[in-house]
Amino acid sequence: MAIEAPLSRHAKNSLIIAIVALLAFAGWTVYDGFYRESFIQEHTGEDGKPDSTLLFNQKSPPYLLILAGLVGLRLFLIRKRKIIAQESELVIDGKTLIAYDAIQQIDKTYFEKKGVFVVSYTDAQGKLHKQRFDDRKYDNMKAVLDHLVAQIS
Repeated sequence: MAIEAPLSRHAKNSLIIAIVALLAFAGWTVYDGFYRESFIQEHTGEDGKPDSTLLFNQKSPPYLLILAGLVGLRLFLIRKRKIIAQESELVIDGKTLIAYDAIQQIDKTYFEKKGVFVVSYTDAQGKLHKQRFDDRKYDNMKAVLDHLVAQIS
């Protein structure tokens, strides 16, 4: 039986909050830079030139929208990431495969406090690697850790 740990709600919600904040900030700068007359008059010099605050509010919205789009793209690209603990190996995001017999050590010292554990394993060339797992990045990590410990023991 395979145990799955999908991308956490924390990671998804953080990106959604960033998108909303960037869109709200872009809307605010558009309103202040182009539509709110009192703001425009306050930040325009006697010679008719806008100061740096007004220039920022007029020129930043496209960049903020692009940044929100990039964060949205990031969310789209990572939405289906997951860790699968199968019977003979650990599959990370469908790319990295770690055989249980290649695992040298599982350091779960900080799992109870911080939700982090580290797996040390050797690859096919004999090189030692350390892979860090965080329960803020993936949900259901407790079950994956228990399965790893049971398979290694």
